[in-house]
Amino acid sequence: MSGHSKWHNIQAKKGKADAKRGKVFTKIGKEIMVAVKNGGSNEDANAKLRDVIAKAKAANMPNDTIQRAIKKAAGELDAVNYEENVYEGYGPSGIAVIVECLTDNKNRSAGNVRHAFTKHGGNMGTLGCVSFMFQTKGEIVIEKQDNIDEDELMMLALEAGAEDFASEEEVYVITTTPEDFGTVREELEKSSIEFLEAEIKKVPDTYTSIDEETAKSFQKMLDVLEDDDDVQNVYHNAEFPEGWDE
Repeated sequence: MSGHSKWHNIQAKKGKADAKRGKVFTKIGKEIMVAVKNGGSNEDANAKLRDVIAKAKAANMPNDTIQRAIKKAAGELDAVNYEENVYEGYGPSGIAVIVECLTDNKNRSAGNVRHAFTKHGGNMGTLGCVSFMFQTKGEIVIEKQDNIDEDELMMLALEAGAEDFASEEEVYVITTTPEDFGTVREELEKSSIEFLEAEIKKVPDTYTSIDEETAKSFQKMLDVLEDDDDVQNVYHNAEFPEGWDE
């Protein structure tokens, strides 16, 4: 079955950049705080918290760090009120971009996001201007290893309710509906399968190929956005040139 994630081309770059800057744990910690505030600290009763914990484990966040974040969030429910804000617009060459923020100051985050767009050849648009080009999907990424049988993994995922299974160059990508994400993820976890990534995200319907010059400008824009403490996720439909590793 064929997927549409182009994970190796796009998401691996983002993941490496986040990890290198040491921001990924901070961002996940913020998501844990919001999940606990909205649904409590009991993992069994809070599906959103379970999903965030799976994302944290996929990012190699130590379990004791995860548990500390949960306890801290449970004890500080009134400390910080993070607000979810979504911004949409176009990068250079008309690349569709969605920016998701968790912020305690929406004026600050809106100004920073707008500046990132305009400084690097893009423009921020109105809500809904590009989101129709994306679908919300659960995505589980698994590294190819000798001890993983592709056919068995595909059958396990599909029988658990996955929509799609893709074999890419270095990884397997399993796609689900948001509603089935938790069930599929938990079935795979029962088989002791480790994830490179496991989260609900925005997946573009189609990708836009860009040249190296555009890629340089757009990568700078992505770097600015991902460096921003208010920005949780950046989704786009750019397909970088083959071998791109800026």
